[in-house]
Amino acid sequence: MSGSTSPLRSDFAPSVGPAEHTPFAVPRPLMSVIVPVHNKASELSQCLAALAECRGQECELIVVDDQSTENVREVATRFRARYFCTPRRGGPALARNVGAKHALGGILLFVDADVVVPPGTLDLVRRCFAEDSDLVALFGSYDDEPACTDFYSTFKNLMHHHVHQSSNSDAVTFWAGCGAIRTEAFQALRGFDTEKYPMSSIEDIELGMRLVKNKQKIRLVKELQVKHLKRWSPGKLWQTDIFRRAVPWSRLILETHSVPNDLNLTWKSRTSACLVATLVVLLGSPVVHLAGLPMWRTRLVGGLVALNIFLLMFLNRGLYGFFCRKRGLRFAIGATLMHWLYLFYSGTTFSLCWIAEPFRMGLRSASPDLTLEHSRHDPQ
Repeated sequence: MSGSTSPLRSDFAPSVGPAEHTPFAVPRPLMSVIVPVHNKASELSQCLAALAECRGQECELIVVDDQSTENVREVATRFRARYFCTPRRGGPALARNVGAKHALGGILLFVDADVVVPPGTLDLVRRCFAEDSDLVALFGSYDDEPACTDFYSTFKNLMHHHVHQSSNSDAVTFWAGCGAIRTEAFQALRGFDTEKYPMSSIEDIELGMRLVKNKQKIRLVKELQVKHLKRWSPGKLWQTDIFRRAVPWSRLILETHSVPNDLNLTWKSRTSACLVATLVVLLGSPVVHLAGLPMWRTRLVGGLVALNIFLLMFLNRGLYGFFCRKRGLRFAIGATLMHWLYLFYSGTTFSLCWIAEPFRMGLRSASPDLTLEHSRHDPQ
């Protein structure tokens, strides 16, 4: 396994120690399941109940409370989980790092608090690592039956499911919603970047890029599917997609000069974003609305619009067909338009970040360079 094995910084002390009930007699469990949580006590209860059903004696369960106002410690104790609390609100990146610091297992399995795993999940993770000694990390996807069935939650969940299930099993990124990594590799990378990602964002993607840079093997295990409990509102969906996904991901791509051809960054996705941008320009062009223009110009614009729509439908026929099979034609039409909107604001965000990047680099060069400090990925 490449890279150093320096542990996470030892001077970090959580403000709250383990829960009173230490659930396991075995001193060194094979796997540590780490669940970061901020409030969501009801969802956490469902998450831990599912984990408890498929947990064996070779697995410990750790809950890390990111300064919740709800009594999540009581929920953790009820399911015989070890409980820790972050010293400050630091997002899931910090919470996962705290859990990893206290974990005893040789494998760290991260599971979000709003996720329910099916029976056999932990056995599947253990088996994957046991069968491939070169495997350093793995992750799965949401299933295709979300708990919340409103339009926005269903669209978000089904799109995530289809993208993951259609991607290459030899992954070049990581997903911490349900993802596992060998403890040694996690320590060598000094965990998630808590400085750059103090709230839920792309901290798992960035960790995956560091794994790939160190030539570590990551696998997308398509059989590993979990149920998502989250309900998405339109405002929350767009805010998250733009400010917690598109903006930081665009900046990461521009900083690293690396665009992985995987998941929702494949050439099809990038081409589709360009087609949507072209479609918006064509439909908004004054040429369409001006009277008295030659007929050939009107027909040209109409033909280009039709061509863009055809190409979008053709490139994404698998996704749109999946929408239709799962929820019917009416849902598929709405979801297709939502996908085009997603492509538009994602592409626009990247373009704006690309334009702004020279200014950000100029400001960064005028400030002390802290990017080489080892502590930037440490819990603080």
